[in-house]
Amino acid sequence: MVQYEKYPPHDRPHSDVEDIKRNSKYLRGSLEETLRDPITGSIPEDDNRLMKHHGSYMQDDRDLRNERKKQKLEPAYQFMLRVRASGGVVTPAQWLMMDDIAHKYGNGTIRLTTRQSFQLHGVLKWNLKNTIREVNDALLSTLAACGDVNRNVMCNTNPDQSAVHAQVYDWACKVSTHLDPRTRAYHEIWLDEEKIIDSRELEAEQEPIYGAVYLPRKFKIGIAVPPSNDVDVFSQDLGFIAIVENGTLVGFNVAVGGGMGMTHGDTATYPQVSKVIGFITPEQMIDVAEKVVTIQRDYGDRAVRKHARFKYTIDDRGLDWLVAELHERLGWQLQTARPYHFDHNGDRYGWVKGKDGKWMFTLFIQNGRIVDLDDYKLMTGLREIANVHTGDFRLTPNQNLVIGNVSSQKKKKIESLIAQYGLTDGAHYSALRRNSMACVSLPTCGMAMAEAERYLPTLIDKLELELDQAGLRNEDIVIRMTGCPNGCARPMLAELSFIGKGPGKYNMYLGGGFDGSRLNKLYRENIGEEEILSSLKPIFQRYATEREQGEHFGDFVIRAGYVEAVYDGRQFHA
Repeated sequence: MVQYEKYPPHDRPHSDVEDIKRNSKYLRGSLEETLRDPITGSIPEDDNRLMKHHGSYMQDDRDLRNERKKQKLEPAYQFMLRVRASGGVVTPAQWLMMDDIAHKYGNGTIRLTTRQSFQLHGVLKWNLKNTIREVNDALLSTLAACGDVNRNVMCNTNPDQSAVHAQVYDWACKVSTHLDPRTRAYHEIWLDEEKIIDSRELEAEQEPIYGAVYLPRKFKIGIAVPPSNDVDVFSQDLGFIAIVENGTLVGFNVAVGGGMGMTHGDTATYPQVSKVIGFITPEQMIDVAEKVVTIQRDYGDRAVRKHARFKYTIDDRGLDWLVAELHERLGWQLQTARPYHFDHNGDRYGWVKGKDGKWMFTLFIQNGRIVDLDDYKLMTGLREIANVHTGDFRLTPNQNLVIGNVSSQKKKKIESLIAQYGLTDGAHYSALRRNSMACVSLPTCGMAMAEAERYLPTLIDKLELELDQAGLRNEDIVIRMTGCPNGCARPMLAELSFIGKGPGKYNMYLGGGFDGSRLNKLYRENIGEEEILSSLKPIFQRYATEREQGEHFGDFVIRAGYVEAVYDGRQFHA
């Protein structure tokens, strides 16, 4: 088990990834030459590290590995391409573009991510350039969708607070743009812009915020608007909590140091919830975001990538150190944090009318997968809606979809298409299913230890039988599943979660906060379906008969003594 130094010195040997970035000529590397190689569908690992900053990961279909190996073929290499959409908002034209390239270059499906982005799966190396060019032609981008930079800035979808949402969304876009990498490598490689070949010009190219080696690890920002914490603001490296007084956005509380990833068996790694450190006005947001990112740039651990997230930088040195360093860089001080309250971190389904008179319809999308099935033409239905819709689409942080800004004139037509294709807000599903999330996991994710997206619906089928017996079918319980402990579906914040340990085996966690403010804790380790069901049956029955008025499941399992409450990740493994 690794025990990381509390104050990693800057002169420690850097990880190999740092050398790759430093020698990449601002993310160029040998990507252009690699992409032209006709011999293989793969790319070298050094280029794969750089490719992440351009929005793509190389993967292979693990379902086909053994068969292809028997046939003496290389693995079925393909690329996952992630498309950024600040705050998760896209136009109908952009939705149609994603639908088109999913069929033209991908596996015919779209996946809505937990960071309000799109993912395409199954893109072959030979098609990457055309795919990225068409994304950019539609005024979206894959740049910085992955890699050691600030990722997609999340924003509350807030369908019932239209005016506030518009302002918060605008700030999300401004922060995202400000923190974009400045390298021209993306435009040279994918969009055929003129290349910088003069060494003096290359030396003059700078990344004013990130520097030549970018950040030690990924960085995530989210903006929440109480009472909804749908962005899971406490899971973010940097979170902004909107403060609304008398219907007016007056500013944001600032929260720092969240992060979900950990490693099984390594107690020096852990998930963490962020801490609120003060209040700022809206106009101060960009300055704060930049200075926080530069602190992580300068002090984050570049030797051990497992220890390189911002949460460890803060925990190693202390919150007081972080605040003092931030104030020094800003040249002014944050105000005292203002009161706020979160009720939930889920979505509100169905039709909602905003204060501006426009309508929103939130669809339940199981695990974010947009696909046509024999009995459910979800992808076709959304395509037909996009063809007539004049508002926007909003990807929610819970992998669902809002058909947004629907005028009263268009509402009847969209209602008709929703009915024609049987699109659903999930009202006929159990509350457990409507509050579920899963990562992609197998067969494409190289980190996956167990199934997630393909298995969670089946597990919920069986859990629903127990819930029905206990009379809890309509009781909201947040459930999440991931195939590994990297935390892509934010399982460590769920009231009930499963993290893959091996084929068919999971660690089961209980006790996360319904509002996303508290971590859960390990309850059963390395168990399969039979033990999952037998463990949860008596807990559900006790919850049904012993809960207090308004008591959420995560609160009950703590009060009943199944697990202890965890408000600091350093007690996650205790």
